[in-house]
Amino acid sequence: MSTQPFDPKPALGSGLVQINQSIEDIIQQRLAEERLRLEQEAGLEAKRDVHHFKKPTENFFTAGQRGHTTLLFGGLTWKHEKLLHGAFEGLGYLAEALPVADVAAFQLGKEYGNNGQCNPTYFTVGNLVQFLQSLEAQGLTKQEIIDRYVFLTAGACGPCRFGMYEAEYRLALRNSGFDGFRVLLFQQAGGLSQSDAEAGLEMNLDFFMGILNALNCGDVINEVAYQIRPYETNPGSTDETLDRAMDYMQEVFRKKQPWKIGDKMPGFLAGFNDTAEYLGKFVNQLASDDYTSSLNRCRDMFDEVEIDRLRVKPIVKITGEFWAQTTEGDGNFNMFKFLEREGAQVMVEPIGTWIMYMIHQVVQKYQDTKGLGEGAVLPPLWRLDKRAKIEFNFRNKVAKLKLAEAIFKREYHRIVDALGGLAHHLADQYELQRIGHPYYNSRAGGGEGHLEVAKNIYYSNKDLAHMVLSVKPFGCMPSTQSDGAQAAVTGAYKDMIYLPVETSGEGEINAHSRVQMALGEAKNKAKLEFQGALQKAGLTLDDCRAFVEQHPETKRPMYQVPHHKGTIGNAANFVLHIADRMKKENWTPKQALAAVN
Repeated sequence: MSTQPFDPKPALGSGLVQINQSIEDIIQQRLAEERLRLEQEAGLEAKRDVHHFKKPTENFFTAGQRGHTTLLFGGLTWKHEKLLHGAFEGLGYLAEALPVADVAAFQLGKEYGNNGQCNPTYFTVGNLVQFLQSLEAQGLTKQEIIDRYVFLTAGACGPCRFGMYEAEYRLALRNSGFDGFRVLLFQQAGGLSQSDAEAGLEMNLDFFMGILNALNCGDVINEVAYQIRPYETNPGSTDETLDRAMDYMQEVFRKKQPWKIGDKMPGFLAGFNDTAEYLGKFVNQLASDDYTSSLNRCRDMFDEVEIDRLRVKPIVKITGEFWAQTTEGDGNFNMFKFLEREGAQVMVEPIGTWIMYMIHQVVQKYQDTKGLGEGAVLPPLWRLDKRAKIEFNFRNKVAKLKLAEAIFKREYHRIVDALGGLAHHLADQYELQRIGHPYYNSRAGGGEGHLEVAKNIYYSNKDLAHMVLSVKPFGCMPSTQSDGAQAAVTGAYKDMIYLPVETSGEGEINAHSRVQMALGEAKNKAKLEFQGALQKAGLTLDDCRAFVEQHPETKRPMYQVPHHKGTIGNAANFVLHIADRMKKENWTPKQALAAVN
């Protein structure tokens, strides 16, 4: 028998806990009853089972599956996709480009995806589902489609909804019955979201060089076609030539084999084979004419198209959100075809600018965070050893990126020159930062950042475009911010013609109407400029046409017409060029009249 005195406190405490627990249970029970009553009044059925979302476990695309698995891709122009298709096949992959997304794809994206997404999400997600459904309609089962196809797409993080694309693809695929379909996400920063071990898509130097070459060639060929088409004297001749050129270049990419060192190294250097092969591939890219010689042939194809440079066409520069400014279908209201039908020359935006922008942003990040690590601060001035190490690491990183910038720009401009020099060189990112930063902070991420503002100023101030048209998805946050900044830009540059157009799955007529009104102003600007050029040259339109007839080389697209400061349009620049040639050749319109008689 215990001699310990009885202590009532533990028993009392335990009783209080039980009372409090009982009160809490009663409160929760009454809350549940009231919630059920309110749901029944509202006609809602309470969901008893709660399933929290977990990212599904996905089967990887492995090297062993490469021979029977088709890589799907899309989202660019058909010119870029055709060359990418050839590049993938040249690297040993089965590949297929998705069709251009249409309104039906947009509706599927809305049906199977979340609410509140931007229209590029709906178009691209729905386009994939639409294509898979077409495969099913051809007789393939869902499991066969899942086993035999994978989809490669871009992804990102940040303030815009681009970061939600992966989740949207997976949700729409699950909702449409293709749960388990493989999506390979290539991140803007971070590479491919699958294991490197035995990966079906091998992200090596051959892959990156092949993709970049395809994108660069696609950029330049695309721009050349848009420069020639508005002036062709035989309608359809440019597109016919473009088809031939693209078929030819696709075959060039398909037959291009990666450079290999093989047995070129002597036996005693066998241990350096990997390094030597890496350097050899790099040198081969810089020195070979594998693509430039083929582009010379395409140049000659395009030069067969006869053009009339004396047609007065306003030049409309396209900017805006990446996908909306790139696609050539319903996703941007077929805006490029519409502009050409309305008598404009379209200046498209190259993907190369975006690649250079991403490199530039990393350089900017290194400059802003120089010497600052995780929770670190700059060492004191007297610690010269640590300061020197920081400076070396910083300069080493920036030097590599600067070298990448220089090499990319050099390769891009080599392609421009090989195709006749018609396409524009890449805009300098440091100049774009300088002119855009006062209106839009260049450190702000998301979308195209400061580029939308900077390109508006750049192309207007350098006499490259009569009008800038910015196309972007409805509700796109970075582009909406940019539009706010553009108000200050247009206030500072009074002669600028700038129009932002938001795109969605509907509203095409309204968008075209708005563009027509702004384009009317750009047409007047181009006409006045042309009349001013005639007056300055002291020529008439008939005089110019007489000169052209006497000089048939000027009817060829690859004939170089210099750009005169303060003059934008091709027709006006051509008139001033004719005047210069007349003086040098001592040529007068009377000579043309005498030749006819």
